Amino acid sequence: MGKVLVLNASYEPLNVTNWQRAIVLVLKGKAEQLEHNGKFVYPEFPLPTVIRLRYYVRVPYKEIPLTRRNIFYRDAHTCQYCNYTGDELTLDHVIPRSRGGGDTWENLVTACVRCNVKKGNRTPQEAKMLLKHPPRRPHSSLYFEVRKYLKSGTHPEWHKYAIGIDF
Repeated sequence: MGKVLVLNASYEPLNVTNWQRAIVLVLKGKAEQLEHNGKFVYPEFPLPTVIRLRYYVRVPYKEIPLTRRNIFYRDAHTCQYCNYTGDELTLDHVIPRSRGGGDTWENLVTACVRCNVKKGNRTPQEAKMLLKHPPRRPHSSLYFEVRKYLKSGTHPEWHKYAIGIDF
């Protein structure tokens, strides 16, 4: 039947759970239903797609590790200069390492081999190559999971709660 986005009491995405768990939380009064998809579990009970906890849950910040795989995933396996999606992808330092650019979320992007060679040891401005999306650190550990559902289009009602998640 589908997944349900769980929001903290402050409306921040907290988790993605299954519909059965979401219904239990709503029936026990621990959460309220914010969105549904028009399907019904019982004649008077719509199937939730977004719920919000009635109490605030403090979640310790968990930093997403900076790895090659996570950079590719953040950039949707797409060249950030020409939108190429294929097997010939590499990582590019927006500010080259030889000019003091480091290995950070804000300085690494996915690039195809052709664009990476064309840009060379220059900044995007010097090479006259614009980035499609400015690189940034993902906001939460839930970033990749929520983004997957947003991109697939299966849960359009999640968009207004997924602030800061590009796709």
